[in-house]
Amino acid sequence: MIVNQWALRRQATVLALLVFLVVGGLYSYRILPRESFPDIPIPYVFVTTTYEGVAPEDMEKLITIPIERKLKGISDVEEIRSTSAEGISTVAVKFLPRVNLDDAVQKVRDKVDQAKADLPADLPDDPVIKEVNFSDIPVIRVVLSGPFSLKRLKTFADEIKDRIEAIPGVLEARLTGGLQREIHVEFDLDRVAAYNVPFSSLIAAVQKGNVNMPGGSMDIGQGRYLVRVPEDFKHPAEIFSLVAFVQNGKPIYLRDVASIQDSHQDPLTRSRLNGQPSVTLAVLKRSGENIIRITDEVKKVVGELRPVLPPSLKLDLTSDMSEDVRLMVADLENNIISGLILVLAVIFIFINARSAFFISLAIPYSMFITFLLLWAMGITLNMVVLFSLVLALGMLVDNGIVIVENIYRHMQEGKNRFQAARDATDEVAWPVITSTLTTLGAFFPMMFWPGIMGKFMYFLPLTVILALSGSLFVALVINPVLSARYQSAKQAPPPQTGHGNLPWVKRAYLRGLLWSLEHRWVVLGGGVAALVGSGALFG
Repeated sequence: MIVNQWALRRQATVLALLVFLVVGGLYSYRILPRESFPDIPIPYVFVTTTYEGVAPEDMEKLITIPIERKLKGISDVEEIRSTSAEGISTVAVKFLPRVNLDDAVQKVRDKVDQAKADLPADLPDDPVIKEVNFSDIPVIRVVLSGPFSLKRLKTFADEIKDRIEAIPGVLEARLTGGLQREIHVEFDLDRVAAYNVPFSSLIAAVQKGNVNMPGGSMDIGQGRYLVRVPEDFKHPAEIFSLVAFVQNGKPIYLRDVASIQDSHQDPLTRSRLNGQPSVTLAVLKRSGENIIRITDEVKKVVGELRPVLPPSLKLDLTSDMSEDVRLMVADLENNIISGLILVLAVIFIFINARSAFFISLAIPYSMFITFLLLWAMGITLNMVVLFSLVLALGMLVDNGIVIVENIYRHMQEGKNRFQAARDATDEVAWPVITSTLTTLGAFFPMMFWPGIMGKFMYFLPLTVILALSGSLFVALVINPVLSARYQSAKQAPPPQTGHGNLPWVKRAYLRGLLWSLEHRWVVLGGGVAALVGSGALFG
């Protein structure tokens, strides 16, 4: 085999490569971002339009149908669904999985722009076009509760929100619950009618009275000064003194025709913890960022703020998605260590300590290669990748066992270490490669799984293929070099005739093998019957 012969002739190069794999693998494992889910594009684009105070039937007629009519002309659309509720219209466009999501969003945006001419002229805001991805799922929630009003809780939440959003990697901290302050101007319709003043002029007076208008600049002496008109309201009481209109030369103030109330907006969201009103901050991270680092930073910020906030204010952390990732990472590390110990124990019993050591090294070396490849490909350590690594862990030593055991056998026959490593690896290289390819062939078709689920599960076969390919490289390149330099074996005693001196395990296997060869049709029939029976049970 050319690969192992090249490696045996350049042992120093292989050892240097081994050091690089160890250092690079550890570094890659350390910096690989941890995530809950793979960051895959979801072929959905949502168009949301708000039109406050409009009935669902009117929303459908005025908003939803005109937008749908334009969106039907987009290519590669699998399905369009819409929902019309009071004051809100939502149109969901599902594209085919092969479509580039950025192109899909642009197509939807262009069609919505065309539909704006058919929408009501007094629509307060343009339709909002948004795509969906797994980054929109909060990684942790900070819940504030206690003996405070919702307004006060929201004030505390705003302070914490600013600190959390300053954390590198945090996309947004969405606030749920609480009450937004709002000044209500309630007109007395009887007085307005008595003054015979158009209602629109009263609204315009309030709007014009709350302005902060730049006035350019003035040159005074050697200096230039900026001019502005700061007439925005600082306190609700200022609204009382606003001149609503002038009648018969006398100013009519707003307090003469309206009452002012310092109130709040109608709540759009509600948050409860253990049945009590609360305010929640849902923390979203940027795509590709480390979920464990971000949640740790959030917990640190909350811990720093506890002493400066009122003692009666409760801060609870819920829906921490990093816990599952921590558990999977801990399971992976535990399985690697357990695999090393078990391989060392089993191989030590049947061969010797050095062979057990060389074979067990296939697990960390293969993992280091996999981490390097994942980092180079920009793949994060998410739940699917971690599960795939745990799944492949038990198969990483198979190739190494075959190679190292065969080298050990050749050395027992009297060959030196170099000759045994070369001949033994050449002898079993193609069977090892073939067996690995058959295993990879079972996972390879999963990479072409269609739809969103296929994109989600794509990382499972990819990770397994990378790990098994790394184990094959370790078996054909690294294990022969280590064996050629450090392996040792006692020369086997001359073979004895008869089977009485064989271990009981080999004697039992030999009896079963001889019986199977003498009754081959019975064995084949039993195999076919087992295959048909398992198929029938599965069906």
